Amino acid sequence: MATTSTSSISSTAMNSHVLLLIIGAGVISGVTAVSPIKTVAVLQDQVRGNESICEFKNHDLRITLGLSHNVTLYIEGNIEENVTLVFTAAADTTEILRELPNVTFVAEEMINQTLLTVTPIAVGKTVLITKAIPPNMTDVSKAFVRVVVPHSDVLDYVSDAVGWIYFVAWSVSFYPQTFSNWRRKSVIGLHFDFLSLNTVGFLVYSIFNICLFGISYIESEYFKRHPYGVNPVQLNDVIFSVHAFVACCIQVFQCFIYDRGDQQISNTAKSIFSTIGLVTIVMVILAAASVVPWLDFLYYLSYVKLFITLIKYIPQAYYNYRRKSTSGWSIGNILLDFTGGALSIAQMIIISYNYNDWGSIFGDPTKFGLGLFSIIFDVFFMVQHYILYRGNAGYQHVCESPTPSHVSPLTESAASSVDYGSTGSVY
Repeated sequence: MATTSTSSISSTAMNSHVLLLIIGAGVISGVTAVSPIKTVAVLQDQVRGNESICEFKNHDLRITLGLSHNVTLYIEGNIEENVTLVFTAAADTTEILRELPNVTFVAEEMINQTLLTVTPIAVGKTVLITKAIPPNMTDVSKAFVRVVVPHSDVLDYVSDAVGWIYFVAWSVSFYPQTFSNWRRKSVIGLHFDFLSLNTVGFLVYSIFNICLFGISYIESEYFKRHPYGVNPVQLNDVIFSVHAFVACCIQVFQCFIYDRGDQQISNTAKSIFSTIGLVTIVMVILAAASVVPWLDFLYYLSYVKLFITLIKYIPQAYYNYRRKSTSGWSIGNILLDFTGGALSIAQMIIISYNYNDWGSIFGDPTKFGLGLFSIIFDVFFMVQHYILYRGNAGYQHVCESPTPSHVSPLTESAASSVDYGSTGSVY
């Protein structure tokens, strides 16, 4: 399935499939490119000695082209000598904001704040960064503002609407297969490798989202590496991934109580899971021993999700091909997944245009490619269902002999269940 995120459902969404993936997605996680975020570091309760802290209280600013906005810079603590603050835009985005004048704080004076006027001169995204001269007189690590200047407010609303729609489509996409299984009292037609890969994928994706969103230590670790960034995981990402995992677990439970023929997970899939499990245990031990940071462990989990997204459709697609039928495999799942994937890419394009940020798509070909990859498989499944095997309600024998001499490892359960058909309509 897919994933989503709040910077733009796009973002961090893009296909859960993607999502994550790449770390990213929030449906609606991405639903607004400039939603407020939690500030990780807070001003110390007491400033010791002569150390002073300089910061903007609000780290996110959205300005309409042609207008200006005032922001307040605060400085707390004592300074022993005059400090000059220089304001610059992040590299490669210096053309977005009009240059700001330097500000000098005089030692021993009581002035502890100054008002700055930010004026955009072009559409785009940038970060306003503060540098202190001399640098040892004040801490400016929190003196930054993320600034976004859109083409149109209307496009922001359109992006939000698209984000909500594909969030719902992806979330609901699990239910047609579950309902079909319940109605038929059978899971024949649903390949166990696909289901098991999907379940493990959303398990690791849920762990990634929960830890990065809910554990302050790991979140602070992230901001140490990305001091001007935002947390790529939002609450809706957590809800989506956990919901997806639970929905997969329900289908796994159905495999135990409904007719499944002699289907089973292939040896290839078992080997994949064993390898993932072994490496995960090693990574946990290394993280617990402080050999690798916990954040790197979470990145490892995101790579696992990425790998699973790349291979999970293959068993089901080949299974349908061997049976010459999609009976038992819900096309509703695919239609909703395709809708979510297409809209997530559409949202990425809308946001990229609105903020002149095409690098967010083409600068990260992996993320965009994953979304496109999932859509291609969805189209392939639709071709199988509506064209190649249209009207094939039952399963055709794959081999002349009931006991095939050779079975592809990744789909070894396919031939074993070709004699089993489905009853009732298929969704």
